[in-house]
Amino acid sequence: MNNAPDFQTCQQRLMRVSAYIHDHLDEELDFARLAEIACLSPWHWHRIYRGVHGETIAATVRRLRLHRAAGELVNSDAPVEAIAKRAGSSGVPAFTRLFKATYGITPAAYRRAGRHTMFDQPVPERNHDMYDVTLRDMEERRLAGLPHRGSYMEIDRAFGPAAGMMAAAGALGPQTEMIGVYYDDPGLTEEKDLNAFAGLTLADGADVPQGLETRLVSGGRYAVLTHKGPYAELHKAYHWFYGSWLPAAGHEPADAPPCEIYRNDPRDTPPAELITEICVPLKA
Repeated sequence: MNNAPDFQTCQQRLMRVSAYIHDHLDEELDFARLAEIACLSPWHWHRIYRGVHGETIAATVRRLRLHRAAGELVNSDAPVEAIAKRAGSSGVPAFTRLFKATYGITPAAYRRAGRHTMFDQPVPERNHDMYDVTLRDMEERRLAGLPHRGSYMEIDRAFGPAAGMMAAAGALGPQTEMIGVYYDDPGLTEEKDLNAFAGLTLADGADVPQGLETRLVSGGRYAVLTHKGPYAELHKAYHWFYGSWLPAAGHEPADAPPCEIYRNDPRDTPPAELITEICVPLKA
């Protein structure tokens, strides 16, 4: 029996998150706490939030703080410095730049005008691309490879050396798979702090080549999205998966990170022909 939340339940959970944000707008938000409130996996909840709401948590907080600041500008005599601080800005200049970029005029001009333009919640951008998603029972995979920290688009910095060490050890074979495990959500984590693992599958009983680390990709039921095209466009597939397919399908992600299986070699494959399988573990 599938006890995963349906779309309405998912929406209700995200509404609890939104209510919590409103009630704690002056605090630094604890993303682990928000995952608990959403009753969703910390590996995946923010991707679902972004897909459904069309903006990141950080964008939501920024939007709500600016909306409040706009009201304070015309409905109170509070100094702009105090309003800027409450909005989370480092000072009046930074607040002025952000406010003008959003409202089209400076805070001082907005206050003089004496009007409170409604800052509407954005309509989520819908990615109209469709992708093939299948449910697959996958076996546990043992990987040998290297950790990567930084932009996910630069994970080849780790894949290249890892593949070279595997080849030197005679550990590459026709069944070897290249798999990237992605531990952090780019919507929550600064690019320089993103953590991933560039791994290649090891045969049963094979030793880990010297200089490489090992990781396990757990077995079980996965939702597998097949993407064809440049790696730079994978984010569109993630957005569609978490914002459209997953809520509608009624499945819930397991408490483990997603991974990507690369089915061809970017060294001899045109970008438009690259095949990537995005694998998201599901709760039983």
